[in-house]
This record gives sequence, C-alpha cells and structure tokens, in this order.
Amino acid sequence: MAGTRVCADSELAPATAMKVVIDGKPIAVVKDSAGAVHALGDTCTHGDISLSEGFVEDGTLECWAHGSKFDLATGAPKNFPAFEPVPVYAVTVENGEILVDADAVITP
Repeated sequence: MAGTRVCADSELAPATAMKVVIDGKPIAVVKDSAGAVHALGDTCTHGDISLSEGFVEDGTLECWAHGSKFDLATGAPKNFPAFEPVPVYAVTVENGEILVDADAVITP
C-alpha cells in the first residue's frame, strides 16, 4: 500500500485519536481499545467539528460537541444528530509505523 507515514504506532495510545492533514485532507487517526488503527475523515458531518478531539469507545469515535458517534470501520453514524457518514481511509502498520493512504477511500 502506498501511504504517508503519520506517526510511530507507539506514539498513539489505545482509545485515542490524533489529527493529521494529508494532501489537504483532515484525517483522524484512531487506535481503538484493542489496538487496531483506523483512519477517518476528521470533520463531523453534523457540524464543522474536529472528530479527533472526541472520544474513542466501543468501536466508535464520538464528536465531543454534539455526541454523534461514527463507526471506526465504516464511518457510518451510529446516532443523531449526524446522519451522513465520514470517509474511511486505508491504513496499515508496517515496521512500527502508521501509514495512511488519503487517496484510498474505503467507504462511503
């Protein structure tokens, strides 16, 4: 996979998110509580809020401002007020480095 290095895997603690910008696209890089890494569009579809400032729990990333939760695997909103999904990007961990391909949108 072609990808951009965003950080070392060890720099991202479980159940946390960080914002990166790749080719002008704000992306939330998230490590779930099991240690799997995900990459989602960082802007909540309900409002112009950075999702990476939210909460990671139960396979979701929650917008801190209005409470919408987005599925880490699909980007689908799990509750209102958001009803549109966020994009999910291809992410890999190779040799301890997290790589995100901002051109490889998995969903939607």
